[in-house]
Amino acid sequence: MRTPTTVLAILLTLAAAAPRLHAQSTHVAPQAVLDAAIQQHVDDTAAQRAAVLRVLDRDEVKKVAGRVGIDLTTASTAVAAMQGQELAAAAAQAQQVDKALAGGASTVVISTTTIIIALLVIILLVVAID
Repeated sequence: MRTPTTVLAILLTLAAAAPRLHAQSTHVAPQAVLDAAIQQHVDDTAAQRAAVLRVLDRDEVKKVAGRVGIDLTTASTAVAAMQGQELAAAAAQAQQVDKALAGGASTVVISTTTIIIALLVIILLVVAID
C-alpha cells in the first residue's frame, strides 16, 4: 500500500512542476523583438532629450532665460532626469520652438486664449489689491 502512495505523490509533484517549467521556457515574443523594442524606446528617449537640449542651447533661448533669471545649467540637468510623458511634452514644445526660431521668427505669437487668461489674472490681481 505504501508503494502506490509514493508513486501517486511523485506523479502529483511532477504534474505540479510541469506548468512552471513550461512557462519558464516559452515567451510571448522572441527575445530579438523585445530587444528591438527596448532599443527603440532608448533611441526615442535620447532623441527627445536631444531636442530639448538643442533648444536650450540656442542663443535666443539663452537671452530670454537670462532676462527671466533662469539658470540653463539647472534646466539642462532637469532634462536629464525627465522621463515618460513629461519628457515627451517638453520635446514637443521644444520642437515647436525650434520650428518657430528656425524660420528666423523674432516675434512670439500669443493666442487669444493666452491673452484672455492674462487679462483675467490682471483683473484678479487688481480686485485682490483693492
